[in-house]
Amino acid sequence: MIRLLIADDHPMFVSGLTALLDAEEDMSVVAVAATGADALRAATEQAPDVAVLDVNMPGGDGLTVAAGLRAAGLPTRALILTMFDDDENVLAALRAGAYGYALKGSGPQEILAAVRAVARGEAVFGAGVAAKLLGHFARAASASPFPQLTEREHEVLGLLARGMDNTAIARRLGISGKTVRNHVSNVIMKLHVADRSGAILRAREAGLGGMGGSEPR
Repeated sequence: MIRLLIADDHPMFVSGLTALLDAEEDMSVVAVAATGADALRAATEQAPDVAVLDVNMPGGDGLTVAAGLRAAGLPTRALILTMFDDDENVLAALRAGAYGYALKGSGPQEILAAVRAVARGEAVFGAGVAAKLLGHFARAASASPFPQLTEREHEVLGLLARGMDNTAIARRLGISGKTVRNHVSNVIMKLHVADRSGAILRAREAGLGGMGGSEPR
């Protein structure tokens, strides 16, 4: 049995969604909340399998609740169910730790399938949302001269290209020297160069580093 929490401040929508979910033999709505604070409290008390969360709610939005579930170490998985399909909210849901993102305009079977998938621990996104994600990552990859690097590795490479040593990079990024060394090693490996100097040369050829020369170390 999939135990569910619904958090949404629109009573008519909640009523319809509750009826839809409770009608399924493998689902049971164990708690309903109209605010973010109440949703977190209910999740703590009931430990449902899935929390179906709206984005906009008083007392903490659905993204805050999703992040709170993860931070508290609760077993509840978050499924965002909202009217908003913009890139910012979709990516924010991913960062908050949501397992899924679906639109309120989806058909009943699509919503039920999303709930079941999230309950199984699968990541699920509606067709329109998935298309937006693919578009976002495609744009991000094309904007980077080295799409094989992570965002942090790209930052480290850019600072190397500006003439900064590991200590200065660690200070700039607020990370340890050991972490910087690990990033540098990964960059060298992913760029298929022999050493740090080769990575810097590749970076400058790609336009990283600017024209400002070396920074103080």
